[in-house]
Amino acid sequence: MKAAMYDLAIIGGGINGVGIARDAAGRGLRVLLVERDDLAAHTSSASTKLVHGGLRYLEHYEFNLVRKALKEREVLLRAAPHIIWPMRFVLPVDEGMRPAWLLRLGLFLYDHLGGRDILPGTKSLNLRKDARGDPLQERLKKGFAYSDCWVDDARLVSLTARDAAERGADIRTQADCVGLERGADRWTLKINQYGGQETEQAKILINAAGPWVDPVTAMYDRSSNAAKLRLVKGSHIVVKRKYEGDHSYIFQNRDGRIIFAIPYEGDHTLIGTTDEPWSYAEGPARISEGEIAYLCDAASEYFEAPVTPDDIDWTYSGVRPLFDDHSRTAATVTRDFVFDYDTDGGAPVLSIFGGKITTYRVLALQAIRTLSDALDIDGDDWTKEAHLPGGDFAPDAFDALVDQYASDWTFLDRSVLHRLVRAYGTDSATMLAGVRTLADMGQSFGAGLYEIEIRWLIDREFACTAEDILWRRSKLGLHMSKAEQQSVAQWFDQQDRRARENLELS
Repeated sequence: MKAAMYDLAIIGGGINGVGIARDAAGRGLRVLLVERDDLAAHTSSASTKLVHGGLRYLEHYEFNLVRKALKEREVLLRAAPHIIWPMRFVLPVDEGMRPAWLLRLGLFLYDHLGGRDILPGTKSLNLRKDARGDPLQERLKKGFAYSDCWVDDARLVSLTARDAAERGADIRTQADCVGLERGADRWTLKINQYGGQETEQAKILINAAGPWVDPVTAMYDRSSNAAKLRLVKGSHIVVKRKYEGDHSYIFQNRDGRIIFAIPYEGDHTLIGTTDEPWSYAEGPARISEGEIAYLCDAASEYFEAPVTPDDIDWTYSGVRPLFDDHSRTAATVTRDFVFDYDTDGGAPVLSIFGGKITTYRVLALQAIRTLSDALDIDGDDWTKEAHLPGGDFAPDAFDALVDQYASDWTFLDRSVLHRLVRAYGTDSATMLAGVRTLADMGQSFGAGLYEIEIRWLIDREFACTAEDILWRRSKLGLHMSKAEQQSVAQWFDQQDRRARENLELS
């Protein structure tokens, strides 16, 4: 029997798509989300991993964007304190760059534009006396410390999608929308998944395909004025740890841009990002030699110990789908989201351009409010007080939660429990329920990864491959040998083989 028509069909399993799916499903709407690859397979797992206001956007006069983002920091922190946590950023004052008075003025605005309850405000630093100045070059004598938050971006996407699914949304990964037909009152989608094709219908289409918004639009609108994206590649390098401490640095570059250096995965430092034009003809986004040189040189301007390509253990790149506002340079293109809501050609379609991890919840709320008349719903802000899965504990209670679980599962190494709580919060206890011995954890793959966690991610977080597990749901690939990574891939192959054999037997 054919399922009822969906209220919303969302194309794109990045942060914007899953955010809208969650908000809509929480209102009782029938929601379908299709993603041709994995959740957060592209842009949404390639960010600088920050929930922040965007200090540099102030000098581009994007006060509304900064205010909106600053207000969201603590909303998201309370919703997901396992994958989001406060971080102090050290901004050195460097001669020939923005002067100290201008930086202090910007930071004053940053402290007060959006309000703070949890995060501490800006402090001046003597970098020759403060230990946070030790890794930096001798010429850097003054600086400031201010607050933002860190986020595990790919986990934010998967947890948001999981919450949407638990509220009734139909989330489909490895599902490629290959055809769109616009009728007077409905959309028809042709979806390729697992070698077969299905047809689904929805009252409203939401195009949240990120860098592929324009190609999705072209599936039903071939007019010459359909293209509205400006595609900008941002790349990061992950190097061996450059300094001690849990603080980050923000460095000013000679070209007027900034880069961050951030503690990453315990024994690494994350450095980024770049801004380079990108086109579909280039294929998957990958870091260039020029970008590697740029990031190494920019960081070496500040660190006493130079950053070289030999230090790099991993790189990643993503494409920002910015709205083309015809700015002269990529750095000045607005990072705020822009909607294109079209009802003239038949059934409504809402296309989304741009956006930031920090403002995804606000974007989702505004999308629902844009569609409220067509859907006959109100636009109340229900997600503002709602936790994401595993996030139902106070931001300052993380260590106490690890202590509690360490006493409950004494046979597990504390470092493993710490990572599990960081990834799953209070859901760690649900995952480990019934586990009494190490053998109950199943096969060990190295780096603290056990079979029980893989099965959890498959059953509850839409993971389908070893890459989904090792590089998006976690970053355990950084800590594993090639052989250990291969053992995870072999486990998936064995599961597929068994599934095929069972199918043949049935």
